[in-house]
Amino acid sequence: MANVKPTRSELLQLQKKIALASSGHKLLKKKRDGLILEFFNVLKKARNVREELVAEYAAAHHRVNVARAIDSDLQIKSVSMSIQQQPLVEVSSKNIMGVRIPSLSFGEFKKSIFERGYGVLSSTAKIDEAAASYERVVEKIVAAAAVEVTLKRLLREIEKTKRKVNALEQLTIPRLRGDASYIRLRLEEMERESFSRLKMLKK
Repeated sequence: MANVKPTRSELLQLQKKIALASSGHKLLKKKRDGLILEFFNVLKKARNVREELVAEYAAAHHRVNVARAIDSDLQIKSVSMSIQQQPLVEVSSKNIMGVRIPSLSFGEFKKSIFERGYGVLSSTAKIDEAAASYERVVEKIVAAAAVEVTLKRLLREIEKTKRKVNALEQLTIPRLRGDASYIRLRLEEMERESFSRLKMLKK
Protein backbone atom coordinates (compact mmCIF):
# COMPACT_ATOMS: atom_id res chain seq x y z
CA MET A 1 0.00 0.00 0.00
CA ALA A 2 2.96 2.34 0.59
CA ASN A 3 3.54 2.70 -3.17
CA VAL A 4 -0.12 3.38 -3.95
CA LYS A 5 -0.96 7.04 -4.53
CA PRO A 6 -4.42 7.89 -3.15
CA THR A 7 -5.54 9.86 -6.21
CA ARG A 8 -8.53 9.60 -8.53
CA SER A 9 -6.30 9.05 -11.58
CA GLU A 10 -4.59 6.15 -9.76
CA LEU A 11 -8.02 4.69 -8.90
CA LEU A 12 -9.08 4.90 -12.57
CA GLN A 13 -5.87 3.15 -13.63
CA LEU A 14 -6.47 0.41 -11.05
CA GLN A 15 -10.07 -0.07 -12.23
CA LYS A 16 -8.78 -0.54 -15.80
CA LYS A 17 -6.20 -3.07 -14.57
CA ILE A 18 -8.89 -4.96 -12.59
CA ALA A 19 -11.14 -5.11 -15.68
CA LEU A 20 -8.24 -6.32 -17.84
CA ALA A 21 -7.13 -8.92 -15.26
CA SER A 22 -10.73 -10.17 -14.85
CA SER A 23 -11.13 -10.46 -18.63
CA GLY A 24 -7.80 -12.32 -18.90
CA HIS A 25 -8.85 -14.59 -16.03
CA LYS A 26 -12.10 -15.55 -17.83
CA LEU A 27 -10.25 -16.25 -21.10
CA LEU A 28 -7.60 -18.35 -19.35
CA LYS A 29 -10.29 -20.35 -17.52
CA LYS A 30 -11.98 -21.06 -20.87
CA LYS A 31 -8.62 -22.08 -22.36
CA ARG A 32 -7.87 -24.35 -19.37
CA ASP A 33 -11.30 -26.02 -19.61
CA GLY A 34 -10.93 -26.45 -23.38
CA LEU A 35 -7.46 -27.98 -22.97
CA ILE A 36 -8.71 -30.38 -20.26
CA LEU A 37 -11.55 -31.49 -22.55
CA GLU A 38 -9.09 -32.01 -25.42
CA PHE A 39 -6.73 -33.89 -23.06
CA PHE A 40 -9.44 -36.40 -22.12
CA ASN A 41 -10.41 -36.87 -25.78
CA VAL A 42 -6.77 -37.63 -26.66
CA LEU A 43 -6.47 -39.85 -23.55
CA LYS A 44 -9.31 -42.08 -24.85
CA LYS A 45 -7.51 -42.30 -28.18
CA ALA A 46 -4.23 -43.10 -26.39
CA ARG A 47 -5.84 -45.98 -24.48
CA ASN A 48 -7.22 -47.45 -27.73
CA VAL A 49 -3.86 -47.09 -29.51
CA ARG A 50 -2.01 -48.70 -26.58
CA GLU A 51 -4.44 -51.63 -26.50
CA GLU A 52 -4.07 -52.09 -30.27
CA LEU A 53 -0.27 -51.89 -29.98
CA VAL A 54 -0.16 -54.51 -27.20
CA ALA A 55 -2.46 -56.82 -29.21
CA GLU A 56 -0.46 -56.38 -32.43
CA TYR A 57 2.84 -56.94 -30.60
CA ALA A 58 1.54 -60.14 -28.96
CA ALA A 59 0.35 -61.43 -32.36
CA ALA A 60 3.68 -60.50 -34.04
CA HIS A 61 5.68 -62.12 -31.22
CA HIS A 62 3.65 -65.31 -31.61
CA ARG A 63 4.12 -65.35 -35.41
CA VAL A 64 7.90 -64.84 -35.19
CA ASN A 65 8.09 -67.71 -32.65
CA VAL A 66 6.16 -69.95 -35.07
CA ALA A 67 8.54 -68.90 -37.87
CA ARG A 68 11.54 -69.67 -35.61
CA ALA A 69 10.12 -73.12 -34.84
CA ILE A 70 9.66 -73.94 -38.54
CA ASP A 71 12.60 -72.04 -40.08
CA SER A 72 16.03 -71.37 -38.58
CA ASP A 73 17.00 -68.26 -36.63
CA LEU A 74 19.76 -67.71 -39.19
CA GLN A 75 17.26 -67.65 -42.05
CA ILE A 76 14.99 -65.15 -40.21
CA LYS A 77 18.01 -62.92 -39.42
CA SER A 78 19.21 -63.11 -43.01
CA VAL A 79 15.79 -62.07 -44.32
CA SER A 80 15.51 -59.21 -41.82
CA MET A 81 18.97 -57.87 -42.79
CA SER A 82 18.03 -57.75 -46.47
CA ILE A 83 15.28 -55.13 -45.91
CA GLN A 84 16.61 -51.82 -47.23
CA GLN A 85 13.61 -49.50 -47.55
CA GLN A 86 12.81 -47.78 -44.27
CA PRO A 87 9.28 -46.46 -43.55
CA LEU A 88 8.97 -42.74 -44.24
CA VAL A 89 7.26 -40.60 -41.59
CA GLU A 90 6.60 -36.90 -42.19
CA VAL A 91 6.28 -34.71 -39.10
CA SER A 92 4.30 -31.47 -39.15
CA SER A 93 2.40 -29.65 -36.42
CA LYS A 94 -1.07 -28.26 -35.75
CA ASN A 95 -2.26 -25.64 -33.30
CA ILE A 96 -4.74 -26.51 -30.53
CA MET A 97 -5.49 -23.44 -28.38
CA GLY A 98 -1.96 -22.12 -28.76
CA VAL A 99 -0.31 -25.52 -28.22
CA ARG A 100 1.84 -26.92 -31.04
CA ILE A 101 0.83 -30.55 -31.45
CA PRO A 102 2.81 -32.97 -33.67
CA SER A 103 0.95 -34.32 -36.66
CA LEU A 104 2.44 -37.41 -38.29
CA SER A 105 1.67 -38.53 -41.80
CA PHE A 106 2.92 -41.78 -43.26
CA GLY A 107 2.12 -44.09 -46.10
CA GLU A 108 1.47 -47.80 -45.92
CA PHE A 109 3.86 -49.64 -43.62
CA LYS A 110 2.63 -52.91 -45.04
CA LYS A 111 4.71 -54.04 -48.00
CA SER A 112 4.52 -56.79 -50.54
CA ILE A 113 7.13 -59.58 -50.55
CA PHE A 114 8.97 -57.86 -53.42
CA GLU A 115 8.97 -54.46 -51.66
CA ARG A 116 10.55 -55.95 -48.55
CA GLY A 117 13.81 -56.52 -50.42
CA TYR A 118 14.22 -60.24 -49.94
CA GLY A 119 13.52 -62.73 -52.69
CA VAL A 120 10.56 -65.09 -52.72
CA LEU A 121 12.88 -68.11 -52.58
CA SER A 122 14.79 -66.90 -49.50
CA SER A 123 11.59 -66.62 -47.43
CA THR A 124 8.71 -68.83 -46.29
CA ALA A 125 5.00 -68.23 -45.63
CA LYS A 126 5.59 -68.09 -41.86
CA ILE A 127 8.40 -65.52 -42.18
CA ASP A 128 6.17 -63.42 -44.46
CA GLU A 129 3.36 -63.56 -41.88
CA ALA A 130 5.77 -62.49 -39.11
CA ALA A 131 7.12 -59.63 -41.27
CA ALA A 132 3.61 -58.39 -42.10
CA SER A 133 2.67 -58.58 -38.41
CA TYR A 134 5.71 -56.52 -37.34
CA GLU A 135 4.92 -53.93 -40.03
CA ARG A 136 1.57 -53.42 -38.29
CA VAL A 137 3.41 -53.12 -34.95
CA VAL A 138 5.64 -50.35 -36.36
CA GLU A 139 2.54 -48.50 -37.62
CA LYS A 140 0.97 -48.69 -34.14
CA ILE A 141 4.23 -47.54 -32.49
CA VAL A 142 4.32 -44.41 -34.67
CA ALA A 143 0.64 -43.67 -33.94
CA ALA A 144 1.20 -44.24 -30.19
CA ALA A 145 4.27 -41.96 -30.19
CA ALA A 146 2.27 -39.09 -31.74
CA VAL A 147 -0.52 -39.50 -29.18
CA GLU A 148 1.92 -39.70 -26.24
CA VAL A 149 3.70 -36.48 -27.29
CA THR A 150 0.30 -34.76 -27.72
CA LEU A 151 -0.74 -35.82 -24.20
CA LYS A 152 2.52 -34.55 -22.66
CA ARG A 153 2.29 -31.17 -24.41
CA LEU A 154 -1.38 -30.71 -23.49
CA LEU A 155 -0.67 -31.62 -19.87
CA ARG A 156 2.24 -29.16 -19.73
CA GLU A 157 0.05 -26.38 -21.17
CA ILE A 158 -2.82 -27.22 -18.76
CA GLU A 159 -0.42 -26.91 -15.79
CA LYS A 160 0.95 -23.60 -17.12
CA THR A 161 -2.56 -22.20 -17.71
CA LYS A 162 -3.73 -23.37 -14.26
CA ARG A 163 -0.81 -21.54 -12.62
CA LYS A 164 -1.73 -18.33 -14.48
CA VAL A 165 -5.42 -18.68 -13.51
CA ASN A 166 -4.50 -19.25 -9.85
CA ALA A 167 -2.06 -16.32 -9.84
CA LEU A 168 -4.72 -13.98 -11.20
CA GLU A 169 -7.45 -15.41 -8.94
CA GLN A 170 -5.50 -15.53 -5.68
CA LEU A 171 -2.84 -12.82 -6.02
CA THR A 172 -3.17 -10.24 -8.79
CA ILE A 173 -6.94 -9.48 -8.74
CA PRO A 174 -7.26 -9.46 -4.89
CA ARG A 175 -4.17 -7.18 -4.63
CA LEU A 176 -5.55 -4.75 -7.24
CA ARG A 177 -8.97 -4.72 -5.54
CA GLY A 178 -7.31 -4.16 -2.17
CA ASP A 179 -5.35 -1.21 -3.58
CA ALA A 180 -8.54 0.23 -5.11
CA SER A 181 -10.40 -0.13 -1.78
CA TYR A 182 -7.51 1.57 0.04
CA ILE A 183 -7.61 4.53 -2.42
CA ARG A 184 -11.41 4.86 -2.07
CA LEU A 185 -11.10 4.96 1.73
CA ARG A 186 -8.29 7.53 1.58
CA LEU A 187 -10.26 9.69 -0.88
CA GLU A 188 -13.34 9.53 1.39
CA GLU A 189 -11.17 10.51 4.38
CA MET A 190 -9.65 13.38 2.41
CA GLU A 191 -13.14 14.57 1.38
CA ARG A 192 -14.33 14.46 5.01
CA GLU A 193 -11.23 16.37 6.14
CA SER A 194 -11.75 18.95 3.38
CA PHE A 195 -15.44 19.30 4.33
CA SER A 196 -14.50 19.76 8.01
CA ARG A 197 -11.97 22.44 7.10
CA LEU A 198 -14.58 24.28 5.00
CA LYS A 199 -17.03 24.21 7.91
CA MET A 200 -14.37 25.58 10.22
CA LEU A 201 -13.57 28.38 7.77
CA LYS A 202 -17.25 29.30 7.45
CA LYS A 203 -17.49 29.56 11.24
